[in-house]
Amino acid sequence: PDAGTIHFAGRDVTRLPTHARVQLGLARSFQITSVLREFTALENVALAVQAHAGHSFRFLADSRRDVRLRGPAWRGLEDVGLAARADTLAAALSHGEQRQLEIAMALAGDPKLLLLDEPMAGMGVEESQRMIDFLHMLKKKHAMLLIEHDMDAVFRLADRITVLVYGRAIASGTPQEIRANAEVRQAYLGDETAEIV
Repeated sequence: PDAGTIHFAGRDVTRLPTHARVQLGLARSFQITSVLREFTALENVALAVQAHAGHSFRFLADSRRDVRLRGPAWRGLEDVGLAARADTLAAALSHGEQRQLEIAMALAGDPKLLLLDEPMAGMGVEESQRMIDFLHMLKKKHAMLLIEHDMDAVFRLADRITVLVYGRAIASGTPQEIRANAEVRQAYLGDETAEIV
């Protein structure tokens, strides 16, 4: 950051390396999907379980068969609705399924906060609706910080919204407060009287 600090669970994490943030309970998905395409869905999550358990990646071959990893990996796939696709190569999954897989991998460490960077990026209308439904279910179990440009997703998922324009926060509040905010309407619609739906 150019200025300010970031605090998580009462601790300044501004300059902590990524692995230290993960150990504190932060997990994330990326704007550009990051999965091992040549591995199955189950193997991808098993590797994430292995990493969070502190195992070395030199035992990569063992992760494919190790029941201590496969059990939690299987449950992770069930949690995100991909159990039926466990033996499918990640490359053969749809874009939306790859996003779900990445979230299963992030959940492998049982995070306190899940950071999602544009989970609807690159999705069509149907896939976006399925992802919104999935995230709505997921937010019942996990705290999430969502960065998203899909306003339908934002208003359906968020309890609290902060609107940024050119990196500056112009409004923060409940979805209802944001819908009614004249500065938000002006910034996004160019008309203070327009309504955000």
